[in-house]
Amino acid sequence: MGDKHLIELFNISKDYEGDAALININLYIKNGEFLTLLGPSGCGKTTMLRIIAGFVQPSSGRVLMDGKDVAKTPPYKRKVNTIFQKYALFPHLNVFDNVAFGLKIKKLPKEEISARVNSLLELVNLKGFEKRWIEQLSGGQQQRVAIARALVNEPEVLLLDEPLGALDLQLRKGMQVELKRMQQRLGITFIYVTHDQEEALTMSDTIVVLKDGIIQQIGTPQDIYNEPKNAFVADFIGESNILPGIMAHDYSVRFLGREFECVDAGFGTEQPVEVVVRPEDVDIIPISAVSKNAMEGIVKSVLFMGVHYEIQVVAYGFTWTVHTTDAVSAGETVGLELLPDAIHIMRPSL
Repeated sequence: MGDKHLIELFNISKDYEGDAALININLYIKNGEFLTLLGPSGCGKTTMLRIIAGFVQPSSGRVLMDGKDVAKTPPYKRKVNTIFQKYALFPHLNVFDNVAFGLKIKKLPKEEISARVNSLLELVNLKGFEKRWIEQLSGGQQQRVAIARALVNEPEVLLLDEPLGALDLQLRKGMQVELKRMQQRLGITFIYVTHDQEEALTMSDTIVVLKDGIIQQIGTPQDIYNEPKNAFVADFIGESNILPGIMAHDYSVRFLGREFECVDAGFGTEQPVEVVVRPEDVDIIPISAVSKNAMEGIVKSVLFMGVHYEIQVVAYGFTWTVHTTDAVSAGETVGLELLPDAIHIMRPSL
């Protein structure tokens, strides 16, 4: 992955008749990076993608590509290609001609077109499908034709707007792996829009979490999952136990009327904070073993989730969600242990 900043957004804002879709966005995207814009519906992620593509002009701010301002550059002259959720394939053309379409417009020699289309059909696992019509293909196969058609023009950047949204779960999972593999093999930059947290965590090098047109956090999947910047990010990226606390001093936090050791520092002394504990980081222990970083609770409910149990445990008036492979039963009294590195401290949400 190059460290070259391929695309830079400076102070980008976008208003639609007084409604702010994006507010003061600053972001750079590196060459060869798989970057995902993640957030709930209406958070501004598609608007950001469309500004990069050139379909939408920002109300203020600048977009640079390779260091050049592209404000006046139309979409077809940018080194980007976009894949939408509706694949917009040509039903009157077969698979080969759908993929070759852009190259024929450029009037490239027949041999070159043939070589490029065939190598891409191989990349997207559609070798042997050249003569098929679009309606003869499954959703997953149509998706691959759309990807091949976008890649055949050798864009520097591929923009993908919820491209797996129409596929069923099994197929989505397969295509996630496939897209990541293609991106790594081709070494081009993917900018991917989704509201699916798991998809973002599985595929991305970098995730940008958006809410109400404002970037909440930028980081690797590990950063965003393990060190969320605020309660919105913590809650949006997987389930969390979030509760108010007071940072007594570095490495020590009080919540539910007790003091716990933690690994965070720099929040001051006696300062209000929010405490986040992931369900899989709460350990169930025998009551006899309850010590400093543990407490007693009563199991309220137990759900079998396939790989683990999801249990609700009430301790000190708070209902904890716990993911564990230990079988316990409702009504049982158990110990909950929170090891120091299971406790994440955040500044209070505004």
